[in-house]
Amino acid sequence: MSKNQAIPAGQTGNPRSLSGLLPFLQPYRGRILAALAFLVLAAMATLAFPLALRGLVDQGMGSAAANGDRLMAMREHFLALFAVGTALGVFSAARFYSVTWLGERVTSDLRNAVYGHVLKQSPEFFETTQTGEVLSRITTDTTVVQTVVGSSFSMGLRSLVMGLGAMGMLIATNPLVMTQVLGILIFVLLPAIYFGRRVRKLSRSAQDRVADTSAIAAEVLNAVAVVQSYTQEGAESKRFDLASENAFDTARKRALVRSGLVAFIITANFAALLWGLYQGTQAVLAGKISAGHLGQTIVYVILLVSSVAVLAEVYGDVLRAAGATERLMELLASRSPVAEPASPQALPAMPGGSALRLEHVNFNYPSRPNQAALQDFSLSIRPGETIALVGPSGAGKSTVFQLLLRFYDAQSGNIRLNDVATNQLSLATLRAGIGLVPQDSVIFSTSAMENIRYGRPGASDAEVIKAAEAAFADDFIRRLPEGYATFLGERGVRLSGGQRQRISIARAMLKNPPLLLLDEATSALDAESERMVQAALEAAMQDRTTLVIAHRLATVQRADRIVVMEHGRIVDIGTHAELTARGGLYARLAALQFDLQPATETPGI
Repeated sequence: MSKNQAIPAGQTGNPRSLSGLLPFLQPYRGRILAALAFLVLAAMATLAFPLALRGLVDQGMGSAAANGDRLMAMREHFLALFAVGTALGVFSAARFYSVTWLGERVTSDLRNAVYGHVLKQSPEFFETTQTGEVLSRITTDTTVVQTVVGSSFSMGLRSLVMGLGAMGMLIATNPLVMTQVLGILIFVLLPAIYFGRRVRKLSRSAQDRVADTSAIAAEVLNAVAVVQSYTQEGAESKRFDLASENAFDTARKRALVRSGLVAFIITANFAALLWGLYQGTQAVLAGKISAGHLGQTIVYVILLVSSVAVLAEVYGDVLRAAGATERLMELLASRSPVAEPASPQALPAMPGGSALRLEHVNFNYPSRPNQAALQDFSLSIRPGETIALVGPSGAGKSTVFQLLLRFYDAQSGNIRLNDVATNQLSLATLRAGIGLVPQDSVIFSTSAMENIRYGRPGASDAEVIKAAEAAFADDFIRRLPEGYATFLGERGVRLSGGQRQRISIARAMLKNPPLLLLDEATSALDAESERMVQAALEAAMQDRTTLVIAHRLATVQRADRIVVMEHGRIVDIGTHAELTARGGLYARLAALQFDLQPATETPGI
């Protein structure tokens, strides 16, 4: 999948797509060989059963010996049949465990690989890919693969071995019957291949429709409060119902074609079985073969035709797995346009924070190639300096943060951190030195302690509490039912907006980076909380470089310099007093805030 291309839908799966699973199977070659050995042994035990049955009929029941001798002979043959059954049971159980373990292990590895790969994608990937689509592939498609690797593939191999074995025994013992049965089976396979192609197309389409429902559900559930506030529950339910109905209709068509295929195969195989039985009966009546030989031939014919039936059924599962594997390989084949450097450089430390320099940066978002987000943007920042970015919405303030973190790469220009180009640093090194407090605080489904510790996973409890105290979060956390061990719920639903923001600030303080990015870090706080957190932020800004996107002038006035942006360009730079005195955009926005909204947040600064 190209880097600017959405995940394609509705493509036809091909059995060759299963080759994408080879890297996940290779680490378990020993397990695979053991499973194959058990499979062959179980098949051999099955093929030995007709031979034991023939001995029972001809040498036991059909023997002319005395009743006592015949009874002893029958006991021996029954013991032989029991031994065959026992071997079949043991080897089949070992095969089942081996292939089930293999299916679960490979599926888990595949799921982990896809998830880990998606986590490394840049935001550009998610501009064209719905989260629900990705989740569907990680869950539904891997489950389909697990079914084939852990069950269907083993059944198919077992049926293939038994079918070839039964065919070989029929050729050796009754070539005339085998020739006729084989002709019927060839007649069965040709339509099966044709219908199988249709099943393959419908299987891929059905998986895409299921992914559509997952995408809708993920989108709506993440915004359920908005949906309910606009009373759109009914409309969203109808949208989901329509997607579900489309998925059902596609699955119904697949089931209809597959059912027709199954009916045809079973009928044709039954005809082959009856024809073999008819020919064998004629041979017994003519004295050409014994009754035991007939019984052996019938069982081998049954094994052969049943193996063909199972293979046809497994083929349908393989086609489904091929479509699922293809979709998963598309995810694994996607490459983030933000690439790691071939020879990453070390990041030199600087006293008092980080030095930043942006030189003639031009950037367009991939989804808006004709609209410039930044135009000839140049800015030099000294270590320890606090810079405020202000301007109307869409001016490019948040874009600066996105480029500093290398979520995107600029089309032209350079960005240097401590005099090293950021695209020459490994992503881990670059981002380890940057702390981000976003406008929309992210709270994970875990405890307050672990949410803050996310900033530095190796931090002790005492260090976490110290960071919470610095962010004025300690008091409200201790008032929670279980204090720092309190589960905060999905997306922090148990907290207010201001509380979530203070947890986010504490997380950044615990990380203690030399470069701090504050994207309206106090936007969700009331006046009292803002004063407390503002004092904490000022303490956090000491001895580090800080970039602030702020609407409230309390933060802007304390900045060393204010960078005024409009339409992706820098239109003015100075202190609060200098910019106010000069007039211009900043002075107009400041006057608007003071005159109309003296105590609230003003859109635009």
